[in-house]
Amino acid sequence: MHCIQFVKLKRDMMDSETGGGCSPTVQMGIWWFSVLIFVGYVMVWIMMPTNTFFLHWLPHIHAETDSIYFGKQGTFILVYTFPILLIATLASLYFHLEQKRSNRHNTKKSREGLLGLASWKRPLLVNGPLGIIYMTELSFIIMFVLLLIWSLCSYLLDMFGSVALEAANQRVQVWEAKLECSALALGLVGNICLALLFFPVSRGSSILRFIGLTSEGSIKYHIWLGHIAMALFTAHGLGYIIFWDKTHQISEILKWNKVGISNVAGAVALLAGLIMWAATLPYIRRKAFELFFYTHYLYIVFVVFFVLHVGFSSACIVLPGFYLFMIDRYLRFLQSQQKIRLLSARVLPCEAVELNFSKNLGLCYAPTSIIFINVPSISKLQWHPFTVTSCSNTDSDTLSIVIKSSGTWSHSLYQKLSSSSPISHLDVSIEGPYGPASTFYSRHEMLVLVSGGSGITPFISIIRSLLFKAKSEEGKIPKVLLICAFKKSIDLTMIDLILPVSATAFDISSLQLQIEAYVTREKQPDMNDRKFIQTLWFKSNALDEPVSAVLGQNSWLYLGIIISSSFILFLLLIAILTKYYIYPIDHNSDLIYPYFSRSSLSMLFMCVSIAIVATTAFLWNKKQNKDLEQIKNIYTSNPSASPGSGYQNADKELGNLPLQSLVQTAKVHYGERPDIKKILSGCVASNIGVLVSGPRKMRHEVASICTSCSTDDLHFESISFSW
Repeated sequence: MHCIQFVKLKRDMMDSETGGGCSPTVQMGIWWFSVLIFVGYVMVWIMMPTNTFFLHWLPHIHAETDSIYFGKQGTFILVYTFPILLIATLASLYFHLEQKRSNRHNTKKSREGLLGLASWKRPLLVNGPLGIIYMTELSFIIMFVLLLIWSLCSYLLDMFGSVALEAANQRVQVWEAKLECSALALGLVGNICLALLFFPVSRGSSILRFIGLTSEGSIKYHIWLGHIAMALFTAHGLGYIIFWDKTHQISEILKWNKVGISNVAGAVALLAGLIMWAATLPYIRRKAFELFFYTHYLYIVFVVFFVLHVGFSSACIVLPGFYLFMIDRYLRFLQSQQKIRLLSARVLPCEAVELNFSKNLGLCYAPTSIIFINVPSISKLQWHPFTVTSCSNTDSDTLSIVIKSSGTWSHSLYQKLSSSSPISHLDVSIEGPYGPASTFYSRHEMLVLVSGGSGITPFISIIRSLLFKAKSEEGKIPKVLLICAFKKSIDLTMIDLILPVSATAFDISSLQLQIEAYVTREKQPDMNDRKFIQTLWFKSNALDEPVSAVLGQNSWLYLGIIISSSFILFLLLIAILTKYYIYPIDHNSDLIYPYFSRSSLSMLFMCVSIAIVATTAFLWNKKQNKDLEQIKNIYTSNPSASPGSGYQNADKELGNLPLQSLVQTAKVHYGERPDIKKILSGCVASNIGVLVSGPRKMRHEVASICTSCSTDDLHFESISFSW
C-alpha cells in the first residue's frame, strides 16, 4: 500500500515538473499548426508532377537552400523530410501534454485524434474485395487514387510533350521513347505509395494516434499500399526491360553508374520486393506463415538498394515514413532484449493458456491493446501478437494475455505448459503494449459484443474495464450482452477468463452483464470433458523485469525528443561530411562524388544518429525505473503488503480450479448458431454499440446486418488482429 502511495506521489511530482497543468490552448495551437504543415506537405505532392514545380519552384528553392553544408540534398530534406518529422514531434508533445492534463484533472476521456477516425462509423461497403470499408476510409481511398491518377497523367503529359525530340536524340522510335517515359512515370508514382508504406507498421507512431488510428487497425493500409507499390514498380521495371530489349541496350540492366541512377541496384531492390510480394499470397501466408514472416525481412534489402538506385537526395522523398519506422523498430529491439517476469499460467482444457506477467504499476493501456511476445525456447525469431485481456485499472500489477492453440508455435507453447512435468520458469520477451488512445465504449447505452472462438479475448479487457468504471464512477454504465460462439462445449471455459487469476474479491454484480453462449458442433454437453482449469505458478528470476513502457511514463515526451534530437544529430553529421569532404570535391555539382558513397554514408549516419539518441533515452529511463524500484523496495519490506508479491515469490505448484459461476450463469445454446439479426432487433436501447471479433465471415455478416438496418441506433466496430 505504501508502494502505491509513493508511486502516486512520485507521479504527481513528475506531473508538476513537466507541465501537467498546461492549458488546452497550447494543445489547440499544436493541433492547428500541425494541420497547416500537413496541408502544405500535401500541396507539394499535388504540385510535384507539374512543370510549375520542377521548372520554377524547385530551382528557386535550390537557389535559396543549397549550401556547402548539405549540398543539393538539403533541398529535398527541407521539402519532403522535415515537415513530417516536425509533425511527428509536435504530435508527441501534444499527447504528452494531453496525458499530463488528464492525470492532473483525473479526466476519463481522451481525444480520439486529429480527424476522429476512431469514432463509431457505419460500414459503407462490406462484401467487396477490400473487406469492411467505412465512409471515412472510402473518402481517403478515393482521394489517394485520384492523387495517383493525377500524378501519372501529369508526368505523362509533360514527358510526351517533348517525346519526339527525345526520340530523335536517342535515335529510337517515338513509341519506344513513350514506353521509356511511361516506365519512368510509373516509378515516380510508385514513390507516393512507398512514402506512405511504413507509417502503418510503426506501432508506437505518434502520427497514427494523432489521426485516430492504431497500428493493428492500420495494417490493412500497409497491405493495400504494398500491393499498389509493387504493381507500379514491377510495371516500371518491365517497361525499362522491354525498352532496352527493343533498342538493343539490354546490357543497361547491369550498369552501376558512378553518379545518377544505378540500374543494378534497382534490379536488386525489385527482386527483393517481388519475393516479398509473392510470399504475401493468401495461400502461402496461411499455410506457410514462417516463409511469409522471414521473407518480409527482405524489406531491408529493398530499402537499401532503392536508396542506392535513386541516390539519397531523391530518396528523401520517401524518407520520413521509413525514418519514423526505424526509430520505432529500434525501440522495439531495445525492449525485446529484456526478459519479462512470468508469474503464472492458467491452462484451459480447450487447449488455451492464459499467461500472467508482472507489470510496472505506472504502465497504463486501453482495452483491446495488444502485445507481441517471443518465447526463445520455441523460436528465437518468431513474434506473435495477442490481445491483452487484463485491465490496467483492475489488474494494477499484472498483465495477461490468452493464447489459443491453433498453429505450430501456439501448440508448442501449450504442450510445454500442459505437460505432465511442467516447467518452473519460462523465458519470455515482449514488445508493447500497443493500443487505442482511449476507450469509448461507455458512451453507449448498450454494448453487444459478438465473438467467435478466441475472438472473445478483446472483450475480456473491455468487460473488466467497464467493471472498474461501474465501481469507481458515478454515472450510467452500458448494459453488456456478450454473444460468444464456440465449436465445442469444452471451449466454454474461455468465458471464465473474464475473472482474473486472483478473483477472490472480483465482484461482477455491479455490471449488467448477460452472456449468451452458442456451441455449434454439439447437440448436448460432453460430460467426458475435463471441468478443471489448471493454474501453474512460476519461480521468479533475478534477471526478469516487469512489463513496462519502453520509454516509461513520459514515453511521448521521450519519443518527441528522440525524433527531433536524432534528426538534428543526423543533419550535423551530414553537414560535417559535406563541408569538409564532399564539397571540396564536387562543389555542389552533384556530378563528381559517387552516389554510392554519398548514399551509403548518409544511411550509416541516419542509423547511427537514431541508435545513439534512442539508446540514451532508453538507458536514462531504465535508470530512473531502477531508482524508483529501489525506493519502492524500502516501502515493501513486508512481502505480504506488496501487490503481486504472492506471484513474485510463489514456488511452482499445479492446482485445479473448478469452473467458476460465469459459465453456470451463461445461457448456453447447443447445436445452433447465433441469429445476430434477431438478437439485435430485440435489443431495446437508443444507442447500441455493436463490436464483433472473430472469423472474417462472422465480421462481414454482422457488418451487413448493421448496414442493412434502417435505424441509426446501431454503431458497428470490427476488431480484427489477423494480418
